[in-house]
Parts: sequence; C-alpha cells; structure tokens
Amino acid sequence: MQSIHIDIVSDIACPWCAIGYARLEQAMAQLSADYLFTLHWRAFELRPEYRGQGELILPALAQKYGRSEQEMHQMQAHLQTLAQSLGINFNKIHARPICNTFDAHRLVKWAAEQGWQTALTQALFNAYFGQAKDVSQPEVLLDCVSEVGLAVAPARTVLANNDYGAVVREEQAYYQQLGISSVPAFIINDQHLLTGAQEPAAWLDAIAELSPLART
Repeated sequence: MQSIHIDIVSDIACPWCAIGYARLEQAMAQLSADYLFTLHWRAFELRPEYRGQGELILPALAQKYGRSEQEMHQMQAHLQTLAQSLGINFNKIHARPICNTFDAHRLVKWAAEQGWQTALTQALFNAYFGQAKDVSQPEVLLDCVSEVGLAVAPARTVLANNDYGAVVREEQAYYQQLGISSVPAFIINDQHLLTGAQEPAAWLDAIAELSPLART
C-alpha cells in the first residue's frame, strides 16, 4: 500500500474548506484499497486582524464584494445546498458571525498531537456553519473539544497560556511565503499543489500524476 501525505491549508471560517475536505474524503474512499492517507491541517486566517464580536457575515460580505445582501444570501444558500449534498451541516451559514480563528487553530495544533486534528476541525466547522456559533469564544471552542472526546481541562490551559501561538504564526508565514493567498490549498506529498474545493475526479487525476496505482 502506497502512502500519500496531504497538507491541508485552510481556515475554520472558510466554507469552501469544509466542502473541499468532504470531496477529498470521497476521493480517499475510492482509493482506500491502494493508498494509505495521512493528513495534516495547516493554519491560515482569513481575517487575522479581526477583533470585533457579533458582526454578522452577510453585511460584511456584501460590502467586501460590492453586492447586495440579498445576492450574498443567495450565494450562501447555494453553499448550503452543496454542503447538504456532501453530508455537511451548513444550516446556519447565513447567520454566522465574523470570527477571529487564531485560538481555534491553536487548539487544532494541540489536537494534532493526540491524533484528533481532523475530528476537531470538523467539529469546529459544524459549530460555525451549522450552528452559527462564534468560534473565537473559549467556551464554544471547549464545547467542540468535549464533543470529539478530548479532555477539556488541558484544552482550557492551552487557551489560557497562548500555547501553540508561535507555531500557528510560523506556519501561516511559511505558506504565505510559498505563495498561498487563498484557501483551501492542498499539497500532496510535498510535490503537487491542488487549490480550491476540487471535485473527487480532480483528486484522482492529481494522485494519478504521482502514482500509476491511481490509474488502474
């Protein structure tokens, strides 16, 4: 069985990151007989400067893209339908607040050391897009930790002590230096870059470029 390592450069606040991962899961399921996949979630903040609280996403998106709130609502509805087809909960995508995700990324780094980074990332996606919770808030983050079965007390210590903060900053700087300016971005075996929420077929093609096994 051949090993495939994938670095997933993403942000908790990015709906396409959740969709892109769901599509990757579909591709991995198709290739599971021949490949052993390992994943590493890499930090990227869409709004690293944001320090507000409670500002809703639709007005901010409308201002950013020069569209009406109604247009942005329709775009979010499209994402909700797409997510539903992939089994993802985006039920509150319209109502989600703008969040700073730095602390969420710190907890994902902590969870990675215990082999739970994907589970925690998915719980965070669900809290944000499915429940419109503010994933910058400590209690929301700790609820996600508890949901996946990790111990809350050490996670609380991580948040209180700013643990893994330097790791997150260094990681973001590294991928920015590589030229990654939007997410999701997927790096396969340190050789092949796949950007955006690609369909499973694109994943099969990308892996086929690295190994003849995917062509059989």
